[in-house]
Amino acid sequence: MSTVIPQSEMCRKAMAWVEEQLRETGKPLAVLLEEAAMRFNLSPNECDFLQRFYSQDHE
Repeated sequence: MSTVIPQSEMCRKAMAWVEEQLRETGKPLAVLLEEAAMRFNLSPNECDFLQRFYSQDHE
């Protein structure tokens, strides 16, 4: 039986994954955010949060 992970935990995992990918791959942030949304099954609100977070963090 699989364990249900709270959605907020998935968002944290997505952020960690994006940070790792930025360091290791050099892919554009927009591509990584799109991949993270699919990989971690993020809601539209969570995707918006990540976009806002990274737009402030990487200005």
